[in-house]
Amino acid sequence: MKFQNNSPADGRAGHSPFSRRGFLVSFAALGLTACGGGGGSASASGAGSTSTASAASVATAGSTATQGFAHPGLLHTAGDFTRMAQKVAASASPWVDGWNVLVANSHAQLSYTPRPQAVVYRGYDGTHGENYSLLYNDIAAAYACALRWKVTGNTAYADKAVEIMNAWSSTLTGLGGTTDVDLAAGIYGYEFANAAEIMRDYAGWAAADFARFQTMMTGVFYPISHDFLNRHNGTEYTHYWSNWDLCNIAAIMAIGVLCDTRAYFDEAVTYFKSGGGNGCILQAVYYLHPGYLGQMQESGRDQGHNTLSIALAAAICEMAWNQGIDLYGYDNNRFLAGAEYVAKGNLIESGTTYYTVPFVYYTNIDKVAQTAFSTASQGNIRPCWALIYNHYVRRKGLAAPYTAKFMQLVAPEGGGGNYGPNSGGYDQLGYGTLTATRDAEVTDVAPSGLTARYMAETVVLSWWGSASAASYTVKRAAASGGPYTTVASGITDLLTWADTSLTGGVYYYVVTAILPSGESAPSAEARVVAQTALHTQLSFDEGTGATAADATGNGHSATLTGAAWGSGKRGSALALGGSGAYAALPSDSLLDLADFTVAAWVYWNGGQTWARVFDFGSGTGRYMMLTPRTSGGIARFAITLNGYSGEEVIDAASALPSGRWVHVAVTLSGATGRLYIDGVEAGSNSAMNFAPFRIGPTTQNWLGRSQFSADPYLNGRIDDFRIYSGALGAADIAALAQA
Repeated sequence: MKFQNNSPADGRAGHSPFSRRGFLVSFAALGLTACGGGGGSASASGAGSTSTASAASVATAGSTATQGFAHPGLLHTAGDFTRMAQKVAASASPWVDGWNVLVANSHAQLSYTPRPQAVVYRGYDGTHGENYSLLYNDIAAAYACALRWKVTGNTAYADKAVEIMNAWSSTLTGLGGTTDVDLAAGIYGYEFANAAEIMRDYAGWAAADFARFQTMMTGVFYPISHDFLNRHNGTEYTHYWSNWDLCNIAAIMAIGVLCDTRAYFDEAVTYFKSGGGNGCILQAVYYLHPGYLGQMQESGRDQGHNTLSIALAAAICEMAWNQGIDLYGYDNNRFLAGAEYVAKGNLIESGTTYYTVPFVYYTNIDKVAQTAFSTASQGNIRPCWALIYNHYVRRKGLAAPYTAKFMQLVAPEGGGGNYGPNSGGYDQLGYGTLTATRDAEVTDVAPSGLTARYMAETVVLSWWGSASAASYTVKRAAASGGPYTTVASGITDLLTWADTSLTGGVYYYVVTAILPSGESAPSAEARVVAQTALHTQLSFDEGTGATAADATGNGHSATLTGAAWGSGKRGSALALGGSGAYAALPSDSLLDLADFTVAAWVYWNGGQTWARVFDFGSGTGRYMMLTPRTSGGIARFAITLNGYSGEEVIDAASALPSGRWVHVAVTLSGATGRLYIDGVEAGSNSAMNFAPFRIGPTTQNWLGRSQFSADPYLNGRIDDFRIYSGALGAADIAALAQA
């Protein structure tokens, strides 16, 4: 089953595979009468099929109305409006340039007439034609007029914004169409909530009318977005491209703030951090290349959708920031990595030639393969770059050179209404030059976020730079805290460096920036084990109790659940009977591993398919595992960042021998992985891009149990389970197999 595309050139979000399937969610049928006051089933009908949201789940998500949000507090705050008004009044650039774009837009006029509909359709369901353009045009007008009121104080524009919103809240009863209705709920839900958030303190908006608008948002928009993130229309979680998840996260977050419903807001934040679909930031920013270029999940699809994911994620991060939650900085500024990657790949380097960006092969759950950065719609313009630049560079003082270039290219940013080349259609509200530009950037910031990874006998460093830095210096020490020796200097772009001069050992690195004021303070120190060393060793010699100690002292002891003790290769062993028994290592046990070795003695009783010797991960999307036998009858190691469809594998020629003790080992050195059975290489793969640290946080690090609940628990025993940082050579593996 393949994804269907809209034309990538128009920047619209893509269709789902069920494009002929009709949906209609009725506000009246939901029976919701108060903001955050509960929920009902979101019925869907049309084209001979239905889809029903869980009434209980919707009600639970919105059952607790909590005060405590800052208002206005979505894309703009009271301080933002004060700054805009002052700068425009003073005719200060670039604010006034953005203002001039706004006031010239046909949507920002008092003559604008709203066209509310009882039902808005996105996607032709076989009966109803699409009319969603009426909604997004009216949202663009409400937002533009709201901005004009806030900047000038002219209440005529406030009244126009209120007129538009009252017209819709007194008319709209549902959203329908194909599964594209999920895009309508997400994109227009977050945009409409933002327009209303601006107007909530306007004395001319009657309390009853505002309450009716809130009820429309919780009754018409929220249930569809909530249902989509929880069910994805009955598909596998990663079936939909990232922009589908992201627009619905944005809608739920915005509606939560507008309606003072903390459960909605928290739902959005949680999904952005750890949700199962491609809107989770670890999936949306799929792969971090050296120098923190973050390949986006849609990078190989087309640049209209790739830039849409950036624009939606930026809105989510800003709305959360204005409520005290730093999603911009989550996972070491992972979103900035994505923004820099997408900006670079869509910028002209010289003449008509675009910058090149690295690319790792990607395939989605439907086996749609991406093998290169897509040139479809390359150079696509969206009004989102001012928002991203002003946070990372001006608020935080971080270097974001490609974001900066793109912001300068599109300034002054337009907004909805296709006014000028920089409007980006109606998927964003826009006008970032006016609304997001901050007075002065933070300067003289030390480098941050330094990481050091040992791969293929090389330590690869990456860090975030300072917006005011001219270059960077790398320093290394043999002991924590120094003394440090300079090993590289004059580094500009990208902010990465590879240390190939090591002879083995533990090393400590810092990076400094050369600033206008001189050399900066050093970054936080990064430690790396640049040799093969024991990371975890579970000998299982206890023979009793529910804990297997880690002999290395690194704190990776295992907790036994339903497991017993049995005779081992030597001494006792972990005994697993194939029915609910397993052992668990602590969370995040793999975060510090790049090159690695996993080795163990295994006595497998046989007769199983897809059981696990080990399976370390965070669910069915991101894991590394070893199975004695696949459905194809062979032993396999697999590691993935994108579920089973994205696995990189090392296969043996046959299943793991059963009914006797067998030594198994897996190694990874750079891009080469090897699988050993009884000390002999049984399979290899020289095109591996994934390493344990790339899986990210892991909460399910299991021996004898699979991430997939339908797979059997291991029927057998495990002894002397070891993890090494670094890849053991063939001779070392053979020696372990003889021990």
